[in-house]
Amino acid sequence: MSRILLVEDNEMNRDMLSRRLIRRGYEVVQATDGQEGLDMAQAQPDLILMDMSLPVVDGWEATRRLKANPATARIPVVALTAHALTDDREKATRAGCDAFATKPVEFQLLIETIERLLRDRTAL
Repeated sequence: MSRILLVEDNEMNRDMLSRRLIRRGYEVVQATDGQEGLDMAQAQPDLILMDMSLPVVDGWEATRRLKANPATARIPVVALTAHALTDDREKATRAGCDAFATKPVEFQLLIETIERLLRDRTAL
């Protein structure tokens, strides 16, 4: 069973996404801010869903730190953001995100992205 770290400060979004992911067979651990997400990433989840607008440490900076750390650099990170502009997608890529999903999340598309990244990771 793949373990996903969901870093999301909005309780309703966190609850809805985690319940849907659990129903799909994933183990979900949760963090409510970027620093907590960085701390929890040390446990090596299989994938991280990272909200970009987070308190304490925002998702952009948290992702940069994850990708700069050899212990967490290979964990795929999916940016979750309400900002759907091309510039935001480029900013997420520059920060080190492996994929990008806009809010409100289109769940089936998110699942396809998660499955692709997990497959790619196990193929390495």
